[in-house]
Amino acid sequence: FFCWEKGFLDAQFLQLQQLQDESNPDFVVEVVSLFFDDSEKLLNDLTMALDQPNVDFKKVDAHVHQLKGSSSSIGAQRVKNACIAFRSFCEEQNIDATLRCLQQVKQEYYLVKNKLETMLRLEQQIVAAGGSIPMIELGF
Repeated sequence: FFCWEKGFLDAQFLQLQQLQDESNPDFVVEVVSLFFDDSEKLLNDLTMALDQPNVDFKKVDAHVHQLKGSSSSIGAQRVKNACIAFRSFCEEQNIDATLRCLQQVKQEYYLVKNKLETMLRLEQQIVAAGGSIPMIELGF
């Protein structure tokens, strides 16, 4: 529940969980792993793109747009919101603000990554011990 109360994850993550069943018990873990891989690559690409003498803001914006989409698809709400602010500074071609946004996006990403890893590890331990994970129903 710690992921919901601080706004780290939104209803999209619940929808992912509902797609998991006995025929695909590792669905959420696989989707989250792909999110981690994509995000790490995009954050590296963003860091390199902003480290150039002449920043190509269209390229930076394209990377941020991809990260925003990836974050939205997994329900990483705070990462998605940080990307929205990041994109507005790309449009302004404001290098100082984009560098600050990159740090904010990285911070939000590593926070949600840590929370997701902890949550998934706990769920795996519960299942391994013979328990089951109750589905969370949120009224949206």
